[in-house]
Amino acid sequence: MRRHWAIVGAGMAGLAAARRLASAGHAVTVFEKSRGIGGRVATRRAGDLQFDHGAQFFTARGARFSEVVAALVTTGQAAPWGEQGYVGTPGMSSLAKGLAAGLTLVGSQEITALRRGPRGWTLATAEGPAAVDGNGAFDGVVIAVPAPQAVPLAASAGIIWAGLARIRYAPCCALMLAFAAGAVAMGASLRPAGGGPIGWIARDDTKPGRPAGRDTVVVHATAGWSRAHLETPPEAIAVLLLEAFRALTGTTAAPVHAVAHRWRYALVEEALGEPFLWDAAQRIGACGDWCIGARVEAAFDSGDQLGAAIVAIGE
Repeated sequence: MRRHWAIVGAGMAGLAAARRLASAGHAVTVFEKSRGIGGRVATRRAGDLQFDHGAQFFTARGARFSEVVAALVTTGQAAPWGEQGYVGTPGMSSLAKGLAAGLTLVGSQEITALRRGPRGWTLATAEGPAAVDGNGAFDGVVIAVPAPQAVPLAASAGIIWAGLARIRYAPCCALMLAFAAGAVAMGASLRPAGGGPIGWIARDDTKPGRPAGRDTVVVHATAGWSRAHLETPPEAIAVLLLEAFRALTGTTAAPVHAVAHRWRYALVEEALGEPFLWDAAQRIGACGDWCIGARVEAAFDSGDQLGAAIVAIGE
């Protein structure tokens, strides 16, 4: 039976679930609170600069995700990056855009509640029902947002999934830096040892398909440092991480761009241990990297497996 599914969240899990359902002939409408898609598989642009300020790369170990990645490499939307794995091209967000091809996307719509009526599910925002065709008559809903955001959404539909309470995330403070070409003397990436504030540095300009002419760098702080500074203003975070970056790399040039970003739900530290959650009576499921583990592929696998399970049971 062909049904109309609402997907809340256009990150990797939500797009994978939507893709699986659509390929089986179901109608899907994907809602995303941001203007862009992909969640932490993101690319930030500033003029002629761009930064992969969330996930820096991804690996493909399982058969399903490997097939998707191979197809994206063929179309030029992904490419290998050194020994790390793969990156989206020309930015990490290209991975999400490839998965979203052909799907109905509704951006800048933060869904705050789910309400069931005589014709089906209504998705509500803080201002009222989302203004989109089919709202009020969705046959089912897939919740594909971070676990702390999934809890109130599920509760609004009368669902309490006890396992959601044990999910734990580490935050991450990120710093996007740009310098004149040749100013940064380091390789493609650096994972410092010694317990300082920085956990990872990537030279984005070494990735395939990136703009030339600048040294562009993304610095990710450690989980502990990020927790301690999560409520620090971004401007102050930028100053502190730039100082630590200089100490590690010996870079003395002044950056032409230095902007910090705070990821509140960056890295899954304690996962659910199940591929997805499903309430058959309400026809509502939930998926995300928080189900399986802290990898891009884990988010894809969770959404893909939920979509496959829905198709298999004839929902």
